[in-house]
Amino acid sequence: MLNIPLWKRIAILGLVALGLLYAMPNLFYSRVETHNDAVVAAERAGFETPEQAAARAMWPSWLPSSLVNLGLDLRGGAHLLGEVHTADVYKSRMTALWPDLRDALAAQRDVIGPVRRVPGPEAELHVEIGNPDQMAKAVEIARTLAAPVASLSGAGSSSLDITASGPTLIVRLSEAEKAATDDRTIQQSLEIVRRRVDEVGTREPTIQRQGKDRILIQVPGIGSAEELKALIGTTAKLTFSPVVGRGTDPNAAPGLGNIVVPSLDEPGVFYTLAEAPVVTGEELTDARPSFDQNGQPAVDFRFNPQGAKRFGAYTAANIGQPFAIVLDNQVISAPTIRDAITTGNGQISGAMDVNESNRLAVLLRAGALPAKITFLEERTIGPELGQDSIDAGKIAAVVATALVVAFIIASYGLFGVFASIAVIVNVILILAVMSAMGATLTLPGIAGIVLTVGTAVDANVIIYERIREELRAGKRVAQAIDDGFNEAMSAIIDANVTTFIAALVMFFLGSGPVKGFAVTLTIGLVTSVFTAIYLTRLLIVLWLDWRKPQTLEL
Repeated sequence: MLNIPLWKRIAILGLVALGLLYAMPNLFYSRVETHNDAVVAAERAGFETPEQAAARAMWPSWLPSSLVNLGLDLRGGAHLLGEVHTADVYKSRMTALWPDLRDALAAQRDVIGPVRRVPGPEAELHVEIGNPDQMAKAVEIARTLAAPVASLSGAGSSSLDITASGPTLIVRLSEAEKAATDDRTIQQSLEIVRRRVDEVGTREPTIQRQGKDRILIQVPGIGSAEELKALIGTTAKLTFSPVVGRGTDPNAAPGLGNIVVPSLDEPGVFYTLAEAPVVTGEELTDARPSFDQNGQPAVDFRFNPQGAKRFGAYTAANIGQPFAIVLDNQVISAPTIRDAITTGNGQISGAMDVNESNRLAVLLRAGALPAKITFLEERTIGPELGQDSIDAGKIAAVVATALVVAFIIASYGLFGVFASIAVIVNVILILAVMSAMGATLTLPGIAGIVLTVGTAVDANVIIYERIREELRAGKRVAQAIDDGFNEAMSAIIDANVTTFIAALVMFFLGSGPVKGFAVTLTIGLVTSVFTAIYLTRLLIVLWLDWRKPQTLEL
């Protein structure tokens, strides 16, 4: 029968109230967004500034604070298309390989003679051996450093291509390893870019691979493309390197396997360092802003077990010797090793303020880009354009809702009012679900909501027409309404299932804007079925319990 149990009434009204609660923060978008940014910033820094405390107080912490994220076309932001220089990684691989190759060859000095590295292309290692007639032995030793290629396409291949030319041993990456390295470099770049963008609190960025070596980056809410480039393009490459020498001549010949790096805090001073570092920033597990023993801003960092072990072994073997902490090819500190540092913890301090220490910690946590990125295309989308889109979307939604409400009330009278309430609640529930999910609202998404407003009425129209038929058949009011809802159920479900299938196809096969449309449409289908079948029915039952009509004009 038409009676709805008390528990079901409470559940329906409870879901509606919950939807209103989760949709409410979107009415105070700027205030809630400022509150959320302050909370995230304080959590990442480990402490809260007075400004952050004031911003956090702008919204009660006991209320939901999830918002519908606005896409690039609504919020404005930056669009970049970057090309990753994957060949840069080949040089780094060869530089890192040289110490191991040198030690392996030196262990057989009695057989192959003395070895030394000679100039060659950046992506190759050229090593001259003292006994050229033992080149086969040198090649055999070098091949022990090779490994199987870790990719499906290169399965069974070796990572190194080792050849000889006279007394010179030549080591380079194999073609299969280069292909696998290129893929890893792009994936690592994607992850690091995503982590850097996420660190500054921007919402729902689009970061994806395009083609062989390009990355598309779209970040809503950021000031300009230049600001985004500054954030992404900063290398933040941290190394701990042995100090070979110190001087004032930037053009001094460092010697093969060494580099000359300027000092950050000592103008005119240059350090000669071993090109192969002891530990790199890739072995950092954490970096947080702090203060040193003098109360000056600093950054505390911690190595992973492998980094801590290597750094501990190096410091234990080089007590009394200087080593350099190098950030972005500048020596920020060159302390003398007093004791073995085996804990894996350290601190970077120097000429920096609180903002700089926060930014440095962010960049170190995000890691270093494995290769340089050249930006081929950049666009800044102003918030004015986004606001125009929002305003136009609001007008379209309001006009569509008003016309639908006017039509349904004119057609069905009081029952049209019930349907109109359900339609409005339906829109609120869509925003609530999107807020809870952290979904992104784009201009096509607004179109999806507007379309849902129209389709949400379809279910009510089917129900009301069925009720009319039952009334014409001479059934009593309560029985006609109950049968109308029951008989219309199958048609409503069938119609929404077919639309749901179309929405799934658009989501999985469509591009970004199409996916935004599909998301709002899918959510709208679920909420419209709930409001049409359950909420409208509850409103009608409450009205019947109150008025107990004997006849019904519909």
